Amino acid sequence: MSLGGTLLVTAAVTVVAVVVTFGIARARKRYDTIDTFWGLGFAIVAVTAFPFGDGPLALRLVVTALTVVWGVRLSLHLHLRNHKLPEDPRYARMASGPLRMFVRVYLFQGVVLYFVSLPVQFAMYGTGFGVLGWLGVAVWLLGFAFETVGDDQLRRFKAAPSNKGKVLDTGLWRYTRHPNYFGDACVWWGLYLLACSTWPGAATILSPVAMTFTLARGTGKPMLEKGMAKTRPAYAHYVERTSGFFPLPPRKVTPR
Repeated sequence: MSLGGTLLVTAAVTVVAVVVTFGIARARKRYDTIDTFWGLGFAIVAVTAFPFGDGPLALRLVVTALTVVWGVRLSLHLHLRNHKLPEDPRYARMASGPLRMFVRVYLFQGVVLYFVSLPVQFAMYGTGFGVLGWLGVAVWLLGFAFETVGDDQLRRFKAAPSNKGKVLDTGLWRYTRHPNYFGDACVWWGLYLLACSTWPGAATILSPVAMTFTLARGTGKPMLEKGMAKTRPAYAHYVERTSGFFPLPPRKVTPR
């Protein structure tokens, strides 16, 4: 199948997956079901595109495997985290009507997911690995390690009753306030590099840019930090000495 045909098929599959997820959310009465779907959605797109590509089998297998591993891990992590907690207030505030929720949250995230996944789809029509491909695997591994280790460090920190109200500032969290978000961005830059064996693949650069912007400036970091500043007084000092996104040595802050 041509690349254009594959893009149409994956678009249709994405829409169906979003509709099914919305139905599950309505049945569960939990609109944060979309968080669980986010990673799985990318895995579904990769698996759907895999058999249609005409690129080398090894390249298609690696791109599909990396996308599925990342997506399944993220979805499982978010599901295990969310099901123990009440509905996210952000979703509760937007639940004034099913149609509004579907369009503003579910359909919108489906569009973003599809756009961000373009490097994965274009990579299925690549010519091989090359230097950029192997660099992409290395960047993906770095990002996956940051995201996985960062999430585990935060999980263990929150599980200790003595840490209630405190701010995690050790491990990876000593060097960046969001190792999981930084890792997420690296994963998608790695997948983008795997698509760069062709010029059309290289042209999908706006996809990792959009993901990085969303994490660093959009609905990721800013919204999370706004809530943290209200609930943890020590967070302001943590912000002063710790990089907001890219890992850097802690800054020396003069006591006030």
